[in-house]
Amino acid sequence: MPTTLTALAMLDAIATASAALTSRKEEINRLNVFPVPDGDTGTNMALTIESVVKNLTALPATAAPDEVRHAITTGALMGARGNSGVITSQILRGFCEGVGDATELDVATVAAAFAKAEEVAFQAVRKPVEGTILTVLRDSAAAAAKARKKKMELDEALEFIVEAAYESVQRTPELLPVLKENGVVDAGGFGLAILFDSFVAALLGKTGTLGLELSFDGASPKVEIEQVDDWEGSQYRYCNEFLVDSDDLDKEEAIEFLTTMGDCELCVGEAPKFKVHVHSDHPDQVLAYFLERGQISEVFIHNMQLQSVERSAKLAAEQAGEAKPLGFVAVAAGEGNAEILRSLGVDEVVSGGQTMNPSTKDLLDAAARVNAEAVILLPDNSNIIMAAQSACELAEKPCGVVPTRSVPEAFAALFVADPEAPLEQNVEAMTEALAEVRTGEVTCAIKDSKDAHDNPIVAGDVIGIADGAIEVVAATVDAAVMELLETMGADEADTCTLLAGEDMADADFEVLVEAVEEAYEDLDVDAHRGGQPLYPVILSLE
Repeated sequence: MPTTLTALAMLDAIATASAALTSRKEEINRLNVFPVPDGDTGTNMALTIESVVKNLTALPATAAPDEVRHAITTGALMGARGNSGVITSQILRGFCEGVGDATELDVATVAAAFAKAEEVAFQAVRKPVEGTILTVLRDSAAAAAKARKKKMELDEALEFIVEAAYESVQRTPELLPVLKENGVVDAGGFGLAILFDSFVAALLGKTGTLGLELSFDGASPKVEIEQVDDWEGSQYRYCNEFLVDSDDLDKEEAIEFLTTMGDCELCVGEAPKFKVHVHSDHPDQVLAYFLERGQISEVFIHNMQLQSVERSAKLAAEQAGEAKPLGFVAVAAGEGNAEILRSLGVDEVVSGGQTMNPSTKDLLDAAARVNAEAVILLPDNSNIIMAAQSACELAEKPCGVVPTRSVPEAFAALFVADPEAPLEQNVEAMTEALAEVRTGEVTCAIKDSKDAHDNPIVAGDVIGIADGAIEVVAATVDAAVMELLETMGADEADTCTLLAGEDMADADFEVLVEAVEEAYEDLDVDAHRGGQPLYPVILSLE
């Protein structure tokens, strides 16, 4: 059952794997309870694969195999985060080298790819430790070689390799005592097994994963335990990672230097792009060395000791905290809007809005993160209401949707929320509050059209939208706002909320607010920096 290795096929499979890692990154992170000094493994691996997806997305559908391989390897290298991310980037590099010029995937190609991935990844680590991501890779490569020897069919071989990966993860506590002591499997190894699982499922045309599960119970971890990283303990304070552009950097010499600076040293890649990672108490000396040999960028320096303390405190708080009766999830674009929502009691703000609608899964994951017995979702956009309703149907805890179509409607709904009242009662009361709110939005037309009254609109015109209908066409944002307020009946309202978009200057917003207050003396104007993109002003009347 050969599979054609086109750009689209690889993008689909890696995008599926990326989504799987992202959706389960917190599950992976919680295994890394050491606390991980240089970032959470699940997050780091997910960010690394997301960078690969971004590179592949930029390719044309007709991209040649070498272009696909280059996009994967450079994307992984440039996006690698932490030890686990850097090692993942080297595994992907090895896969690409092992596949070579093959355009069809068969068992022999798979075995060659795994063998090369094992070789490249182990070369990158000076002191490999058993019971880690490298062990899982080695066991998976052995399974691939066995599948080739037994002349398995491709689908059988791929499933055999995934099963071997999970079995290897299962064994990691027996190989690394700190894992067994704390009742967990290795986080990096588990992330790699998930990556293999979801990638293979996509190649075979299956939804999600192959359905293989760990029987490991994943007991609740301790909070105060030894600080170690993905492979071994680190006595150093700072985690340093950055990119180096150099045509003549000697990797072996660089690694020897990094060894004198600290531990967990990595220098991977090929001229002119390298990724450097090291734990050291002297980041200034590390950076100075590489500045003498090239240009550096994407510099990340983390204080591992502070991160360890913060993580321990967070885990302790999570274990001690009791679930509150009712929580809230809202959708908003712009940090200003998000901050207002949080101040009104929203637990999770999902980034999204008119041009970036979050998925059902985004909302489902956000609801799961809320430490509450029941959750209310505020979609804040008509295009997101159905996704919110689907999330409620799939949620493990009781959820309800208040069908807000804008952030101002969410404000009004939250004002009448009663956290002590039952879920259904709150949904009803908050939904009724929406009837008292009228929402207006000001933006620019992106194409020729007509307004609600059949008047022409030319691309670039400023338009005013009232409750979903284009009611105003104007030359300026201020003019559109003033006409919109008149159309919406501001003279009969009590309160007007104005939210400035990210592109509206503070001085211009102050002028607009003063104009509204002067035109409507009896109107209570509540102005804030919303920060939303594309919409210079969002307003509401109550």
